Amino acid sequence: METLKIFIGYDPKEAVAFHTLAHSILFYASVPVSITPVNLKNLKGIYKRQHDNRQSNTFSFSRFLVPYLSGYEGLALFLDCDMMLRCDVKELFDNANPKHAVQVVKHDYSSKVSTKYLGTKQYNYPRKNWSSVILWNCAHPKNKNVDLDYVAKADAATLHRFLWLNDEEIGELDVRWNWLVGEYDNPPKDVKNVHWTLGGPYFKEYTDVDFADEWRDCFSQITYCAQLDEN
Repeated sequence: METLKIFIGYDPKEAVAFHTLAHSILFYASVPVSITPVNLKNLKGIYKRQHDNRQSNTFSFSRFLVPYLSGYEGLALFLDCDMMLRCDVKELFDNANPKHAVQVVKHDYSSKVSTKYLGTKQYNYPRKNWSSVILWNCAHPKNKNVDLDYVAKADAATLHRFLWLNDEEIGELDVRWNWLVGEYDNPPKDVKNVHWTLGGPYFKEYTDVDFADEWRDCFSQITYCAQLDEN
């Protein structure tokens, strides 16, 4: 049985979010998964891009190393850390279409706020948040162009808008795989992946956001020993 490769952006400011997301993946997964943090401390000598003052987290650009880190083979999923899975991640991999180089939720919105978590300025730009969930077809010929030099030097728009690809090479995922809390209203009951893009319930300013109680339940499972249902 093939192990599903999952990469999660790691930022020390949101370490608790990383670990809770990882737990949510493990809790629901029905098949083996491999979870790798995209952590700059682990990428010395590999990641050479200069810091951009507009980036809101440490993995804004290192996320594009996923094809390289996967040896340009197979499927790999990248997730921002400020998320929580509510279903089996295998469902997402089962949606993979080999004709696409990547598959993303194609958000089309302008943010409702000018400032998000930790006082970070909020920027609006085309294809915003497309790159927060990426199902990579690492072996796609064009993704092999996304090498260490490309990630180090390509401008932000080229990377986050996937401009090395033709539009038809960018597949679309259902919005439930990247539900933007605070930007989208009236979440359906079957949201598959919650994304607290403006600020997660682990920040005091966002303790009452949508799905906050579910996040706290998930977090509680990794902070003390408990008898969990194995069925």
